[in-house]
Amino acid sequence: MNARRLGRLLGDERTTPHAGGVLVIDDSGDRKDGGATANVGRQWLGRYGKTDNAVVTVTTLWADENLYHPLHAVPYTPAHHFAKGRTGPGFRTKWRIAAQLARQACAAGFPFRAAVADGAYRDVDDFRCELHAADIPFVMAVRRRRGTWAYGNQAHTPIDAARELAWHGPDRPGEWTPVTRTFRDGHTATRWAADATLGFWGPDALNRLVVATTDPATLPDKSTWYLVTDLPRLGSTRADQSPYPPADLEEVVRIYGIRNWIEQSYKQVKDELGWADFQVRTDRAIRRHQTLVNCAFSFCWETGLPPAAANPPGTERGDLNTPTGPLAPDSSHSPQLADPRHHAATLVESLVQHAPTQTTTRPDQRRQPRPTAQPLPGPALTNHRQQRFAPPS
Repeated sequence: MNARRLGRLLGDERTTPHAGGVLVIDDSGDRKDGGATANVGRQWLGRYGKTDNAVVTVTTLWADENLYHPLHAVPYTPAHHFAKGRTGPGFRTKWRIAAQLARQACAAGFPFRAAVADGAYRDVDDFRCELHAADIPFVMAVRRRRGTWAYGNQAHTPIDAARELAWHGPDRPGEWTPVTRTFRDGHTATRWAADATLGFWGPDALNRLVVATTDPATLPDKSTWYLVTDLPRLGSTRADQSPYPPADLEEVVRIYGIRNWIEQSYKQVKDELGWADFQVRTDRAIRRHQTLVNCAFSFCWETGLPPAAANPPGTERGDLNTPTGPLAPDSSHSPQLADPRHHAATLVESLVQHAPTQTTTRPDQRRQPRPTAQPLPGPALTNHRQQRFAPPS
């Protein structure tokens, strides 16, 4: 079913992918009680900022500046589910699952400029090596305090490498280059980017360290990116030897900026479409549920897309609460749903109009026989509609 969904996206000119998009790799964790559900275990949940009993799924998402679609999803099975733990033949780390999904996206016919990742994959050298061996270019974030071996007078962390770059203010930027980001709603923002040197990472090395920030003087934590990529620098000595087209600083920042769509996608599939609301136990049933949610996600896009792209190329998506183009600007419905022109909301509303007139009874109530002479109750609103439409008392 998922293969048919992806084939439909490839066959529709409105959603067909192109080489300018990116492949976003990430994982999503959802809390689950007990230990009977497949793949459950105590794992780190970035959404809640703590370790808890959960099911974590590794996912891939294809995205450009105007559209984004989930591709594949595979639940991660913690080591304690295997008799030999992490040494068991069936155990796979998250980054190995992610590398396999990246190859699977290529085999499915989805082109992309580079794979982007953050979270658990940002500091895994083996993951980057496996992508490079599979001829999949990447742009990944690393922690600013990630330690690297170097001589005593050299930079040992990405933030140290960034501080060594010359900066004398916006009028004398030194080694920094202004980069303009254009968002989907039309507004622009300026970042400063530069190639830094850290250990074996450098402008002309196999892997580049690119720093992008709003303020090179202070390097604020929340608005500074430390990115490692194997895309060669434009005009470098490695540009002719690399199998990938060169990328300047603006292109690297653009690629990683598209990664933020994964956060919006998770909000929509979780909060609106019920990604984590499964009441099943087996691994196969969980995967089937996730496939159906992804189908619903793609359906919301497909039913409302215009015949031609409404957004000019080269722009970046902005806040979906004030969308343009395929997404309607009306905020009267839930802002979390990817709902082109509110077609999906209209379908949901029709289901509400035909909802049962009384609440579902509990099992113990069903065992009590109803007297046949008792008249049936008249039409009444469901609890959901009472809360939504009942006038204030």
